[in-house]
Amino acid sequence: MSAQQTSLPDADAPMDTQRRTALIATCAVGGAGVIAAAAPFVMSFSPSERAKAAGAPVEFDVSTVPPGEMRKTEWRGKPIWILHRTPEMLQQLAAEVDRLADPESQRTAYPTPAYALKDPNLRSIKPEYLVVIGICTHLGCSPSGPFPAGSSPQLGADPGFVCPCHGSTFDLAGRVFKNKPAPDNLEVPPYKYVSDTVVVIGDDSKTG
Repeated sequence: MSAQQTSLPDADAPMDTQRRTALIATCAVGGAGVIAAAAPFVMSFSPSERAKAAGAPVEFDVSTVPPGEMRKTEWRGKPIWILHRTPEMLQQLAAEVDRLADPESQRTAYPTPAYALKDPNLRSIKPEYLVVIGICTHLGCSPSGPFPAGSSPQLGADPGFVCPCHGSTFDLAGRVFKNKPAPDNLEVPPYKYVSDTVVVIGDDSKTG
């Protein structure tokens, strides 16, 4: 009786086409999954994001803000307001002193930098540009505005900002009006100008 012969596959024979296609597809999907999962991890190491989270200074071109309007940026997770005040707005500030709780920004819970108090009515380095942190000093809400004179029941004839949570009101220099819940004026962040129009928020070195 002859021995039964068993046929073995040829090692050099080409791989079945369907099997090879399935294998490639599986590897491709797996690779894509790895890349997708790794993307957020890699992004978390972005230098700019790390710097931003650590509170790196932020540059802003104030020339992009039209007169009478306000723009917002962010520093250390806080909203920063840049208001371009018109001559009429600046004139109004001196007329509001008697109605303000701290017109010269003497309270120390949120101290105003000396370079922003050369004129207490302005609270800014350049008269026309107000730079403040847009967080109410009462409970950390975000005020709304700026509102023109006569457009807000809370402000009455005064232009300014209104905190919708508890009714605190602030003038166009960020100073709180009397008899309001907010204990202090809006905070002025450290900042400086590095050109005629570019301000750096978060760095006031060599500013005085």
